[in-house]
Amino acid sequence: MIASVEGVVGAIAADSLVIEAGGIGYRVFASPAVISTAVPGTRLKLHTYHLVREDQQALFGFRTSEELGFFNLLLTVTGVGPKVALAIVGSRPTADLQLAILQQDQAVLVAIPGIGRKLADRIIFELKEKVSAAGVAAGTSAATSSASENEVVAALQALGYSLGEAREASRLAVNDPAVGPGLEDRVKAALRTLLRD
Repeated sequence: MIASVEGVVGAIAADSLVIEAGGIGYRVFASPAVISTAVPGTRLKLHTYHLVREDQQALFGFRTSEELGFFNLLLTVTGVGPKVALAIVGSRPTADLQLAILQQDQAVLVAIPGIGRKLADRIIFELKEKVSAAGVAAGTSAATSSASENEVVAALQALGYSLGEAREASRLAVNDPAVGPGLEDRVKAALRTLLRD
């Protein structure tokens, strides 16, 4: 599997670009935000998702490992394929999208081309469940009324953030007296912190 591609930007198309590395030109599908900042002849590194199917292979590129992690998480939702997941990831900052999902803000998702109300509801339902499961997997009981810092870190990592980012944002959320003690409240506060960075 191809985990990342770094090289010189060659051709640029509406939905993809070619990165030339080691004498090979890799066509990488990317969001308009990535494509609009790419300059032919300059070096670029993208974290990639390598799609391998019986009838197709494709690379999808992202600026950060967080975007790639969230893309992978979106692919676990029934009815979300790589093109739809790419459209979602490319529509707003990752933390903004995750916060919208945790707040069940359907309007943010429906505003993305190709996302209807039913799919938006499914994304919200399935990803909220995954974040909650990540908190429980961190080692505390689901009945615990106060979410620990480890639970918040696990939930943020499940959303694709690095351990360092998750720890810092979690520490701030857990120590903020204005934030409720529940996992959802603390994850939302941590995501707001990540949005400001």
